[in-house]
Amino acid sequence: MARIFILWLHGLGDSGPANEPIQTQFKSPELKNTMWLFPSAPFNPVTCNNGAVMRSWFDVPELPFKVGSLIDESSVVEAVKSVHAIIDQEIAEGTNPENVFICGLSQGGALTLASVLLYPKTLGGGAVLSGWVPFSSSIISQFPQEAKKTPILWSHGTEDTMVLYEAGRAAIPFLKEAGVTCEFKSYPGLGHSISNKELKYIESWIKRRLKSSSPTCLQLNCLKEMFQSS
Repeated sequence: MARIFILWLHGLGDSGPANEPIQTQFKSPELKNTMWLFPSAPFNPVTCNNGAVMRSWFDVPELPFKVGSLIDESSVVEAVKSVHAIIDQEIAEGTNPENVFICGLSQGGALTLASVLLYPKTLGGGAVLSGWVPFSSSIISQFPQEAKKTPILWSHGTEDTMVLYEAGRAAIPFLKEAGVTCEFKSYPGLGHSISNKELKYIESWIKRRLKSSSPTCLQLNCLKEMFQSS
């Protein structure tokens, strides 16, 4: 069975270990060979919280986040480097890039989107939960062609008061302009949190995108070469 890698990025002020129970919601046999990683963001001063130091992937100028809110692109791009290093290592260990999935909530969702769109290879997918677009459209020209083939799943609660639903919806025209496939899922009545319904859908979404085990194909090719050379 092919190795699967899921990288989960937490929200502002949270931590990786606090999110580890999420993996217990993914019970499908197809995902039993999954390697999960829940890293913690470094401690940084955060502008929207009056410079208070907390776990933060990048600086956030203002919250609640709404359409037109200020963003700090340079801070985001710097954070992306750490995520890319994790992905590079996983691929170097033999995981098919298309079996690599990045998921993130809120600030982690924004970092998920940025990391996927700036990665030089096509990944299995990026799942953004209650996140936002941390870029202006001027950066679209920097997205690698292979990155644009990575599908995005966007989940957002209609009652989110921290990252407004309209700010989440703003991802649709942005990704359309970039040429990226995005499935947007609305969750009526959900605030700035994760629901079991969201997690179940993410699980099924990942399952649909899994690539079959590459060693089997390699074995078949080796057998073919053996017969041809005999």
